[in-house]
Amino acid sequence: MHTDLTEKLSHLPDQPGVYLMKDDQGKIIYVGKAVVLKNRVRSYFQSSRNHSPKVRSMVARIADLEYIVTASEMEALILECNLIKKHRPKYNISLRDDKSFPYIKVTLNESFPRVYATRKVVKDGARYFGPYTNAGAVHETLKLLKRLFPLRTCRRLDAPRPCLQYHIKRCLAPCAGKVDEVEYGDMIKAVCLFLEGRSEDMVKSLRRKMEQAAENLEFEQAARLRDQLQAVEKITEKQNIVTGAGDQDAIGLARSAAGICVQVFFIRSGKMVGRDHFLLSGGEEEEDADLLTAFLKQYYSQSTFIPREILLPLELAEQELLTEWLSGLRVGKVWLEVPKRGTKKDLVQMAAGNALLVLNEQALKIQDQADRTEGAVRELGRYLAMDGLPERIECFDISHIQGAETVASMVVFEGGLPKKEDYRRFKLRTVEGKPDDFKSMQEVVGRRYRGGNAPMPDLIIIDGGKGQLSSALEIIRGAGLHEVMVVGLAKEFEYIFREGDSDPLILPRHSQSLYLVQRIRDEAHRFAITYHRKLRSKRNMVSVLDHIPGIGEKRRKALWQEFGSLAKIKQAAVEELAAAPGMTRPAAEAVYAFFRRDPAAPNA
Repeated sequence: MHTDLTEKLSHLPDQPGVYLMKDDQGKIIYVGKAVVLKNRVRSYFQSSRNHSPKVRSMVARIADLEYIVTASEMEALILECNLIKKHRPKYNISLRDDKSFPYIKVTLNESFPRVYATRKVVKDGARYFGPYTNAGAVHETLKLLKRLFPLRTCRRLDAPRPCLQYHIKRCLAPCAGKVDEVEYGDMIKAVCLFLEGRSEDMVKSLRRKMEQAAENLEFEQAARLRDQLQAVEKITEKQNIVTGAGDQDAIGLARSAAGICVQVFFIRSGKMVGRDHFLLSGGEEEEDADLLTAFLKQYYSQSTFIPREILLPLELAEQELLTEWLSGLRVGKVWLEVPKRGTKKDLVQMAAGNALLVLNEQALKIQDQADRTEGAVRELGRYLAMDGLPERIECFDISHIQGAETVASMVVFEGGLPKKEDYRRFKLRTVEGKPDDFKSMQEVVGRRYRGGNAPMPDLIIIDGGKGQLSSALEIIRGAGLHEVMVVGLAKEFEYIFREGDSDPLILPRHSQSLYLVQRIRDEAHRFAITYHRKLRSKRNMVSVLDHIPGIGEKRRKALWQEFGSLAKIKQAAVEELAAAPGMTRPAAEAVYAFFRRDPAAPNA
């Protein structure tokens, strides 16, 4: 154990707080909370016999720790949720890919709000509905909303005349002054009720406004409201009452060899309005109660709606604390209930059954993919007349724009599947200015195969025709790799060129081996293009940020590391910019203002 770590363990306070475990690179690998920091943190470093293999693995990697004292266990829970969301530590239970869940955004911060999908939630006065795990479901919901409500989709509010959308009755044309804020705002309220699942309230609201418009002899508006009302009633009439009045989430949990799944049923005003499932990672050795606790923290900390009642399959150790936390988020009482009988229990069991079905489908997909992948590898080896199977395949691709910022990628597939930890990318040194793919390819394969201890491939794929293949072979054979098969894959028609063959090999259309080769080539191309764009974006960002007073080299680097692209910096709120290392509030405001008040600035 590190001396500094031993010293910190001896001075831990006996107060509530959050602790952050770090590895020898300073990376946060676990975040936890404690009622008494001293007792909880020290327990990791005492006898390991009672620890799970996962905890033993984590403890072996701990090189340092930080802790933050809080005033209460509730504050510790809130801080823990925020830190897990920010750092996504390796050893915390996590929702798979939760960082990319889509939301539906209603821009209530605008005079005539728009409704669209987004993957970024910021405090900008807008309202967000989600998260959703299925982007397709978000797309279908938006299509439905556009069919029900003539929502504006453009950004302009000063058009000289309405566009086609107005004339086909898909927009009220606020941009041309055809509707006032009050009428448009009433429609947005109905949209929000719909997204909350409160269809009955929405129907009542639409009917009341329709009748009021008719009484006021506003027949055009009354007819428009009537059409919306009929469309909504047609959609919602098939929803069945499943419980009494009220909003509930019914949560079920299932495990199998395919993984861990949580299913959530959404019940609004007593009706089932939807469901969603979430796959958990990193919890194979955890108890069900711990999995559910971690899920509740992560899911509801980013959920835009918290129901009055949440139905659970089992009691949780932190149930009282979670109830208090959720009630604070909802700004109203929340009940966590474990139903023993009746409809509520049936709902929880149904959710668990559906979670298991998801896992079974996952298992079938995984097995089907494994069978197809194994078959594709065997088939490719047979078509190439290889002595053995192409178990390890390495593929190279070059990317540049007229010779500028020339980069290359190497992707690795083992057993027909990508092995991303072995991917490499190269910023080329010998070729700049005039493009030369042949010399570029020679440099890349030379850097890969001259020396080094990396495992050698069974098959090398060069993205290109005979010329690129010949250039690569000169270096590869010169490096002593005489037993490895090397082929070129022509960009057009997917012709495969082999060493010594005058005619190309043409794999059968729709064959699994062709799909495998295409997938490998496309992955190499994607990896190269992504790196090329990153370098170009970094170069552009540096040149643009040079124009902003108070943004020097250190702050440029900090912004790049925090946001990764100029587009994300442009979109960031002042609070997000100020949170970057080394940034101050005035500097953040300067960046924010630069991209909004100076349209003539370069790349602004």
